[in-house]
Amino acid sequence: MSLFADAATALSFAYPIGLGLAALGAALGLGRAVGSAMEAMGRQPEAIGKISIQMIIGAAFIEALAIYALISIFLAK
Repeated sequence: MSLFADAATALSFAYPIGLGLAALGAALGLGRAVGSAMEAMGRQPEAIGKISIQMIIGAAFIEALAIYALISIFLAK
């Protein structure tokens, strides 16, 4: 006898775990990106404009991945 009776039960366990891992990965990636950008701005104040633009673009991509994980739950149900 398997742990999960059917596919719906397996999905109900897998989606929250997957979403949590996606949120954790996005948070760690975003924190590292912003931290590195702040360090770079401190070392080269004359490049703050270029660094902050690149940081914002990167943060948008990271957040988009987390939003895709959230949306997948609504599409699967």
